[in-house]
Amino acid sequence: MWTRIPSSSLRVTGPDRVDFVQGQMTGDLRGAPTPGLVAACFLNVRGQIEHFARAYRRADDVYLHLDEGQAPALAARLRRYIIFDQVEVADLSETLATVHVWDASALSGWQPDGPEAQTFDLGGGTVLAGRVNRTGTPGVDLHYLARHADAVLAELGRERPLADLDAARIAAGIPDVARDGFTGTLLQEIGLDLGGPLPAISYRKGCYVGQEIMARLEARGNARYHLAALVGEGLPERAEVTAGGKVAGQAGLNAGGASLARLRKELADGAAVEVGGVSARVRLLAPARA
Repeated sequence: MWTRIPSSSLRVTGPDRVDFVQGQMTGDLRGAPTPGLVAACFLNVRGQIEHFARAYRRADDVYLHLDEGQAPALAARLRRYIIFDQVEVADLSETLATVHVWDASALSGWQPDGPEAQTFDLGGGTVLAGRVNRTGTPGVDLHYLARHADAVLAELGRERPLADLDAARIAAGIPDVARDGFTGTLLQEIGLDLGGPLPAISYRKGCYVGQEIMARLEARGNARYHLAALVGEGLPERAEVTAGGKVAGQAGLNAGGASLARLRKELADGAAVEVGGVSARVRLLAPARA
């Protein structure tokens, strides 16, 4: 089974590519193997998320996989920070396509015991694959040339719609920063901290934009919000959450009778809230297993 992932992407090349991207993002790209895969956020100076990306460290480049429509803004941001760095940034959004393969064992060429990022031949062309958990069970994101789509997809079996994947990831408590509308939040508030369902930060990697705020939050542990689920049919998407008439957070997409939400920590499991005026119940998420 596979699902099309609305995507955009950037390729960063040049001898300074790893150090340059390392200084922009929260994940530790320099500490990753080659090939390797790191989840990360690009923050503003207030520590708020501008972009979420999965960064593939390869022998000749850094490939940044983003949600649909995100690449132009991130490319512009990266170019603003290029001073003496020997790097080039190219937008590959029109060239590449991405699907998520739910069951990695069914993917010909993928090595289950191999590295997080792998390159192999499929459908007569070369594909880039990364181990990614989008449904509660690790699968594989598959990146390929758009012109090879027919041949690649013919190797993958049955397609499942994006709505099915959204329902599975929400049930598993896995956020999607762009699709859930969580851009502009702190990563600690939406499950992207260490121990969360989608860890996307290293507190020991060195300087990057927004690091001071992240270090302060690590030291004080005082984020007022966390990621939780809201249960209810037909909940408005990306809407304000209220409890007792007071703003208590914001909801993401609704699928499978639930939404993920950035929610104030004092709300208990089962608490009654409203999402855009529609009744819902809070479901606290179980801590992620190591």
